Amino acid sequence: MTIEIPFNPVGRQEIHQLESILLFATLFRPEVIELIKDPAERLTWVDSLAVAAGAIAREKAGMTTSEIARELGRTEQTIRKHLKGESKAGQLVRETYGLMKQGKLDELLKTIEMMEKVGLKEVITKKKYEKDKEELERKVEELVKENNELKQRIEELETYKIKVENLRDKIEKIKIELERLLE
Repeated sequence: MTIEIPFNPVGRQEIHQLESILLFATLFRPEVIELIKDPAERLTWVDSLAVAAGAIAREKAGMTTSEIARELGRTEQTIRKHLKGESKAGQLVRETYGLMKQGKLDELLKTIEMMEKVGLKEVITKKKYEKDKEELERKVEELVKENNELKQRIEELETYKIKVENLRDKIEKIKIELERLLE
């Protein structure tokens, strides 16, 4: 099952589907997660993003600004700001729409699809496992590299050890020869 995104929705169901996907995809963009970390700002941001997502979804369905304002219970001025990208929420949601159209949010959309199938807890657990696995794989790569470097260093030291032993033998022979000559 692949999520079909109604980029130009027809009917209430498709409008709500586009609105939900826009809101979810925008909320989980890294820069938005940073913005909503502050608990004091979180509700305002989520509300603004929800209104912007609703406005843009309805605009794509061909609704007028006044129809959108009436349906969302906001002023026409607020809706215009979101639609024109004059609000940060409107900019973010519009960017998300563009990224989705370009196929640049496919990974996020797969996450949405998985959440529909198995639920949020399982997806979060799987994502954490994947992140932990990636971190462990990175550490293993670092350790393998370090191990190879140490092996190479040991080989170099073994080579020096042999050279030192050869030099000791030569010195010992020279010492014996010197002692013989001095006698």
